[in-house]
Amino acid sequence: MARLFGTDGVRGVVNDTLTPELAFHLGRVAAMYFSERHAAPRFLIGRDTRISGTMLAAALAAGICSVGGEVDDAGVIPTPGVAYLTKRGRYAAGVMISASHNPFPDNGIKFFDSEGFKLPDETEDILEEMLRQTSPEQAERPTGADVGRITARPDLLQRYIDHVIATAPVRLDGMKVVTDTANGAASAVTPVVLERLGATVIKLGAEPDGVNINAACGSTHPERLQAAVREYGAAAGVANDGDADRCILVDEQGELVDGDRIMYMCARQLQAHGELADDTVVATVMSNIGLEKSLAQHGIRLARTAVGDRYVLEHMRGHGYVLGGEQSGHVIFLRHNTTGDGVLTAVQVLGMMQERQASIRELTAELAIYPQLLVNVPVHDKHAWEEDAVVQAAIASGADELGDDGHILVRASGTEPLVRVMAEGPSEEQLRRIVDEIVGAIARDEG
Repeated sequence: MARLFGTDGVRGVVNDTLTPELAFHLGRVAAMYFSERHAAPRFLIGRDTRISGTMLAAALAAGICSVGGEVDDAGVIPTPGVAYLTKRGRYAAGVMISASHNPFPDNGIKFFDSEGFKLPDETEDILEEMLRQTSPEQAERPTGADVGRITARPDLLQRYIDHVIATAPVRLDGMKVVTDTANGAASAVTPVVLERLGATVIKLGAEPDGVNINAACGSTHPERLQAAVREYGAAAGVANDGDADRCILVDEQGELVDGDRIMYMCARQLQAHGELADDTVVATVMSNIGLEKSLAQHGIRLARTAVGDRYVLEHMRGHGYVLGGEQSGHVIFLRHNTTGDGVLTAVQVLGMMQERQASIRELTAELAIYPQLLVNVPVHDKHAWEEDAVVQAAIASGADELGDDGHILVRASGTEPLVRVMAEGPSEEQLRRIVDEIVGAIARDEG
């Protein structure tokens, strides 16, 4: 049996690989696990706007209650809201029902510990083992007053909104912003936060119907947002993904601003205020080498981790760093939240613009981004390339050619049957040739 937990919780097509029965059993074993640390463990559950969210949340909550756990149901709320409230509410654990940027037939179940951090691999392995070894019939079932209960807590969303607003460095009066909330969990959050801070907000992707989450909108499809920023003459555009742990921006000319550019601006701002711990930012191996070189010119070190915001966070926690993230737009401000927070990220950048009376383009003027090329190769076995001498030779040859002015990263997708080939360096033509050679080597036996 394949590992149940992936790079970001349990994820799959609803009623195919992710069923309500599985959600029930996950809730059951999670309550059993956390009951060893908390008497009558209390869980916080949130979800995004997918049509399957209520079904999975109900099944998960039923599993928790079946063994005596308690559930507070926050309803539709961003993932970072669940993380923040889990810690503040002293819950045994938090759970988010979401598949992030995936299309609506998918969904997922992601756990947070009592401090609001994603569960480490070791804990997920324990839950998975419990799931395999303990049948529902073996679990002790309380009766009478000891059966768990579910409490609707729609008020919790407002607590998260108030928290994000409180992190704003300044008000945003007079600023015009376009938002695209992907018809997802931030639809009733990002525009509200920015409006309460004084901004004039033009809303896109804020009419969820259960099936339109991430559909030609949000951070993975920013084209409409880019056009709207130009049309309305806005200072910036803000795009979230389905569960709002991600933020991609659009500058005043309608150009995309990814996580690397966001981290550059925020690192410079924190450094200027003496708040950038050890003058270090944490990013993954996917971040552009130009970010590393540009930060170094200002005495800021870029520490790199494996791909995945959980690995960024682990490194930040282990060394006391306060800023980290991914090129994809997961940015972690550890003094404010325990996970990537797309709403909070937007507030920090827009507040910086207002405070310094500068545009995004001006704030990133000294950042030199190198050309970067990423190709996804469909494969039957996404790990076969690791032992393939021809593929390894192509990778080594490209790395030697790029030297210190670039790098190559080849990795298996965590959720799809793909091998991702990424290269960056000073010449796009050179990168195309190098990547084509590696892709050809990987794909030669796929037929």
